[in-house]
Amino acid sequence: MPHLVRDWMSSPVIVVAPEMSVSYAMTLMRRRNIHSVLVEILHNQSLTYGIVTTTDIRDKIVGAGRNSAEVLIREIMSYPVTTGRPEWTLMECSQLMQKMHIHHLPIADESETLIGLISATDIFMSVEEQGWEEEG
Repeated sequence: MPHLVRDWMSSPVIVVAPEMSVSYAMTLMRRRNIHSVLVEILHNQSLTYGIVTTTDIRDKIVGAGRNSAEVLIREIMSYPVTTGRPEWTLMECSQLMQKMHIHHLPIADESETLIGLISATDIFMSVEEQGWEEEG
C-alpha cells in the first residue's frame, strides 16, 4: 500500500499576511516549531499564496545582513506556490518537490482550499518509520 500525502502532512496550515514583519513570522515559526508559513495574497480578486521558509530567512535576512523587524514578509516570500493533493503518494509528491527544487509543499483540496503542508522532513520520517514500498 503506497504512503499518501494526507497521512503525513501537517495540518492546520499557518497563514500570515504579506504586511507582517519577518520578525513576527520568525517568532510564530519558533513558537509553533515549524519551518515555514504560507502567505495569503489577494491578486486580481482571487486568493493565491506565497511561502516563507527558514531557508528564506537564512538567505534573505541573516545572510544579507538585514533587520528582520524592518523587512516585510512580501519582500522575501516565494510566490506563487505550487500545491499538491492529499491523495498523492509520497513518491509523486517527492518527485514534484525534487523537480521544483523545494522542501515544503502546500496541500490543497479539490476547491483549492489549503488543508495541509508536507515537507521533505515529513517524507523522511515516513520512510524512516515505515520503510519504503515500491509502487507497483
